[in-house]
Amino acid sequence: MQAAESIEMVIGKWFLIFLMFTLRYSSSVVTPPDAAMFVLGDSSVDCGENNPLNGFLHQNLSRFPCNGSDTTLLPQLLGNLSLSSSHVELFIVVSFSENENAAKKMGFPYSTPFYSQNGSIKGIIDGLNFGSAEATILYRYSGSLSYQSLNQQLRQAFETIQLLELQLGEETANNFIRSSIFYLSFGKDDLTDFFYNKSLGHSSEEFTDILVHQMRNAITSLYASNVRKVICAGVLPLGCAPHVLRNITRKQGCLQELNEVVLYYNKRLEESIVAIDAELVDARLVFCDVYQPVMDFINNPNKYGIEDVRNACCGGVSGCTSTEMACREASTHVWWDLYNPTPAINSLLAHSAWSLSSICRPFSLKHLLLSSSSP
Repeated sequence: MQAAESIEMVIGKWFLIFLMFTLRYSSSVVTPPDAAMFVLGDSSVDCGENNPLNGFLHQNLSRFPCNGSDTTLLPQLLGNLSLSSSHVELFIVVSFSENENAAKKMGFPYSTPFYSQNGSIKGIIDGLNFGSAEATILYRYSGSLSYQSLNQQLRQAFETIQLLELQLGEETANNFIRSSIFYLSFGKDDLTDFFYNKSLGHSSEEFTDILVHQMRNAITSLYASNVRKVICAGVLPLGCAPHVLRNITRKQGCLQELNEVVLYYNKRLEESIVAIDAELVDARLVFCDVYQPVMDFINNPNKYGIEDVRNACCGGVSGCTSTEMACREASTHVWWDLYNPTPAINSLLAHSAWSLSSICRPFSLKHLLLSSSSP
């Protein structure tokens, strides 16, 4: 397991060296856009092409197209809010996969998966998606492999910022990074693993506090690299996800014990973000609570035209490995695969997050996009 993890880290390192070499010998002069979206996270933002060993090692993955097409089943949280034909028209479509829908709403171009780049500066300044399915905040401690963990993705993001400074010049690159959005969506796999492996020596409160501390470190590290606009997504009600419900005997309701762990994590993460935002006066930090609205969809399905709140539209025991496995009417389901919502649910979340401060706090994503971060 450690060897497989090391292989991924080595491949990532050499890929960055390749990018640096390619950009250094590029003679074209590029003017970056005002801003872009950079995405870090787990399967909530990964579209299935962001791991060099994806086809050999990964299990329980969802296969989502990475081209941002509105005709795909890509469950990006904010993807359906496009103001222009490219991803959000500036912000909401690229990040929420939560990823694609966010960028569309904000007018940003589609965020290219990190390992799908062609080595051009244009591929970077349009935004990148570092997210990888099954990525965790901590390195995996159970019997699973660690895929592009939070620290690995942060390293890729920091080295990307360095490449931008090399190619664009420090002042131009810093202005671009300050105006861009960094979207973080982690925690799902850490909390699920912990819940089913409680012999790790921590209470649920202690473990979630460790996760929140790591997320806090990630945000402050991004700030030190001139990132000023950050969105942190909370975790969905995992106790209601198909992967969990298939392992319990009762036919009604969710696994409340797991949902309580998720609620505590979300609460502590939001409190931490509020505290950091108060400390870093020129930062613009937003916490997006996707737990409560998804529970509303589950508890009041008729209100939203939902017919199935328990079963995945796509995927059996091993997950959604092909879109051919998908049901005919994804819009009637809450869940696309074993853990992630359908495009219809993501669209509803995206519209609310864009304009309402009740979901994304302390202000909506629209307000975040229009705000400025003074140098």
